[in-house]
Amino acid sequence: MLKKLLSPPSIDWPGKFEQRLKTTEHQGLRQYYLGGLPDPDTPLAEVELLAMDFETTGLNVDKDDIVSIGTVPFTLRRIFLNRAQHWTVRPREQLAEESVIIHGITHSDILDAPDLSAIFEQVLEQMAGKIMVVHYQAIERLFLERALIRRIHQGIEFPLIDTMALESEIQKRQHGGLLQRLKGDKPGSVRLGQSRSRYGLPSYPPHNALTDAIATAELLQAQIAHHFDPSRPIKEFWC
Repeated sequence: MLKKLLSPPSIDWPGKFEQRLKTTEHQGLRQYYLGGLPDPDTPLAEVELLAMDFETTGLNVDKDDIVSIGTVPFTLRRIFLNRAQHWTVRPREQLAEESVIIHGITHSDILDAPDLSAIFEQVLEQMAGKIMVVHYQAIERLFLERALIRRIHQGIEFPLIDTMALESEIQKRQHGGLLQRLKGDKPGSVRLGQSRSRYGLPSYPPHNALTDAIATAELLQAQIAHHFDPSRPIKEFWC
């Protein structure tokens, strides 16, 4: 079992929320920051989590936009599927044919969809008081930040656990030693599907925001059960 992550000193997320409250004018964001966070020393097993996944028009955060959001609340013991949410939103950028092929969201699907500005406070309500869990933080963290700046001229900061980063750390520790390298034993892929397969989790069709959020929640549960002590504080896992 991996006792502790090798990482820089933990971010003071409660302090960041207090700072944001002093400078944020948007009421929805203020309510989110007022909701606070669990104490950094709270055991991970006692923390409320929210798995989140986005589908986007592409991977360039400066040019592309969000087209769907999936969220599902969970803990290390249970996934609350009855509280899952899935939104399709109309991006401010054109849908590229390549992205339609990947996520299956077509021009007709977004024709009557709302802009993110119309539903993002619902997303914030889902996020309030919870720690986000994502597979590859650059998508959810950066795309939500840029999308809000475009719409309300203010970004957002939030703590998260990145299951891709966790799996990368696990693979490096298991397969990254000198002896393993000499034997040709290399770390495995940390893509969502391949990561799940190592824990015997079922294969789900990829690139649906809600399905991927559920898949990410299940992956974190498996990672902690196999490799980490759930009594360790949340501050050792969030970034």
